[in-house]
This record gives sequence, C-alpha cells and structure tokens, in this order.
Amino acid sequence: MTHRKLGRNAAHRVSMLKTMVSQLVKHERIETTVAKAKEVRRLADNMVQLGKKGTLDAARQAAAFVRGDDVMHKLFTELAYRYKDRVGGYTRILRTRIRVGDAAPMAYIEFVDRENELREAKPARPQPPPRPMDPWARSKANQYWASPKDPPTPSSEPEEQ
Repeated sequence: MTHRKLGRNAAHRVSMLKTMVSQLVKHERIETTVAKAKEVRRLADNMVQLGKKGTLDAARQAAAFVRGDDVMHKLFTELAYRYKDRVGGYTRILRTRIRVGDAAPMAYIEFVDRENELREAKPARPQPPPRPMDPWARSKANQYWASPKDPPTPSSEPEEQ
C-alpha cells in the first residue's frame, strides 16, 4: 500500500496533508496522530529534498504542494542550508500521549538538528573495529591478493672467447 487513507476522501486527505506539511515547515514542530505524522514525514522529507535541489523545477514542484510564500522561502533557504550535508531523515516522530476523546495515539513530528528540539539527535555510531582473521584465512587471503611471483630468469653469463 502506498499511503494511508486516514478516513478521508482523496481531496480532503491531500488538502489536509498539504496544510500539515506547510505548518510543519513554518513551525518546525506539530502535534498530530501517529498515522498522520507518518504520512506527513514522507511528504516533508520530499519537500526538503526539493529545497536542497534549489532548481526552478524543484521550486515549482514545491510551490504546487506547500502553502505560503514564507514557507517556500524557508524551505529553499533555511532548511536547505541546514540539511545540506544530511542525506535523509530530516524529521523525527516522538509519541506523546493517548488523546482523551477517542484514545488516538498522539505524536510530535519535528525537524531534527534545530534549536529547542525535544530530543537531541543521536551522534553517529562509530564503525566497529575489524575482527582479526584466523591464521588459516589470513594465509589464504595473502595467497589470493599477493602479486604473482616472477619466474626466475636465466642469468646471462658473459661467454668466454
């Protein structure tokens, strides 16, 4: 399945998601249900990717989706600069509570690497050290990667006359 229906018809769903992505870009954190947050995450990450491209085509695609010139400006300047070195994962979902009226699980969705974030981004995990090879595997590897041995060349001795 490519998307969640969220109990709405297509036009209402798309309109709601456009508004939520625009508000997320504007405020950098919103509280919503977990299902909506998971859908907004996909679309918000795509909008940040368009902002990082910075081309006219990307600007037109983003303008067709987000609402507001201030949101467009923030997307192509501030967020594009903030995430220029990040490959993906621009948003984070933090589950918060159960809503009182209908017991829906609620969550915050926010951009990572920003001021006043609810949870600090985890540092990158260092690569584990390479495991030592057992002697038999090491000797096989050395034979495999070793340069071919040159055959002995016959020594050219000067002939006596």
